[in-house]
Amino acid sequence: MALSIWEALAVFAAGTAAGTINTIVGSGTLITFPVLLATGLPPVTATVSNALGLIPGSVSGAIGYRAELTGQRRRILRLGTAALIGGLGGAMLLLLLPSTAFETVVPVLVALALVLVILQPRITRAVQRRRERNGSEDPHPDGGPLLFVAIMLASVYGGYFTAAQGIIYLSLMGMLLHDSLQRLNAAKNVLAAIVNGIAALFFLFVADFDWTAVLLIAVGSAIGGQIGAKIGRRLPPVVLRTVIVVVGTVAIVQLVLR
Repeated sequence: MALSIWEALAVFAAGTAAGTINTIVGSGTLITFPVLLATGLPPVTATVSNALGLIPGSVSGAIGYRAELTGQRRRILRLGTAALIGGLGGAMLLLLLPSTAFETVVPVLVALALVLVILQPRITRAVQRRRERNGSEDPHPDGGPLLFVAIMLASVYGGYFTAAQGIIYLSLMGMLLHDSLQRLNAAKNVLAAIVNGIAALFFLFVADFDWTAVLLIAVGSAIGGQIGAKIGRRLPPVVLRTVIVVVGTVAIVQLVLR
């Protein structure tokens, strides 16, 4: 469909904002998706166009966080496999399930993720103290089977809708991995790129895109990814955690009121 100049500017601006916030936290889809719907796109077309358009933003954000990705090759390969499987499954569900299928469970998932993000430092310290008392090392430095399955399930949701998947990833990795929040955020950007990529590849063969919207979001999100990396990498852990909670709370409100 043809977009007016003002609609095109709105989609581009939404893509830039989404790329920025996705790199720092996640939930950028809650910006782009309503804008795409407001231009008159059907929900499924908006969803698949958004998924494809946000890939450059995820890649751009991952490049911006490349220093924090150092030493995470094994982790990314393992969790990336889980994201690949889950993202493909979620993309398939988008075409099989009604558009309202996840509307009830998603706010609950995001709320639970926020609670885990808030409690993560305390839980991490408790686990570390227990290991020190027992004189044992972490038997699963990459999260083990539990994190693999959890990331795969979170990626099913990500392939279906993507909104707030970054927050869920951060909460899961924060609970099960002993690492800094910035390094986990870098890994999150790669996982998001994998999920969006496999979902978009699947949609290319079975769904209709609005290529004007895809292009506008792609260019905007790529710019936003670099902006987000510059901002996010400078945030202290406490501030970053606060941003996650604030954005997540806004996401819950928007999801409930949709």
